[in-house]
Amino acid sequence: MAKPRVFIALLHYPIYNKHMEVVTTSITNLDVHDIARSARTYNVETYYIVHPVPAQQELINHMLEYWRSGYGAVYNPDRQEAFQRLQLIDTLEDVIQDIEKKTGQKPVTITTDARVYPNTISYIKLREEIHKGEKPYLLLFGTGYGIIKEVMEGADYILEPIYGGGEYNHLCVRSAVSIILDRLLGEPWWGK
Repeated sequence: MAKPRVFIALLHYPIYNKHMEVVTTSITNLDVHDIARSARTYNVETYYIVHPVPAQQELINHMLEYWRSGYGAVYNPDRQEAFQRLQLIDTLEDVIQDIEKKTGQKPVTITTDARVYPNTISYIKLREEIHKGEKPYLLLFGTGYGIIKEVMEGADYILEPIYGGGEYNHLCVRSAVSIILDRLLGEPWWGK
């Protein structure tokens, strides 16, 4: 089986707020750290943080510098390793261009949402496709109240929702990323 080529992007723009207005959301320290660690654990090629606001980019760059080459790199080498896969970028279009440059192919884009859409793909089917290793795949994760309609409609697929054991369905993005990466890239424990 070929090596999967998976990239992830955490979108802070364009995102909806609770009034369904298009906004830019703020960076959270936990998302930066925890998703970087999950990305490293599941061998994601690049974890992109998409944020167009210079002040927020400056904040992220300070964090990156601390964990990549500052005291944090010495204090916690595992965190330094996880942060090596993180890349700050302005727009989703820039992410797609960067992946094309790295792989020579336009990535298959998959958005995530708590709702079902006409082009929803199952975890089993997407896992099979990813593990063929024929194409790069870009998983898009939203912040705020979700990824805007135009991005959702422009994606190749929308991954089926994560369902728990009850009716409540509102995970934090860090949890959703970890669950999704495990389902798509983790050990196939259910086959044993």
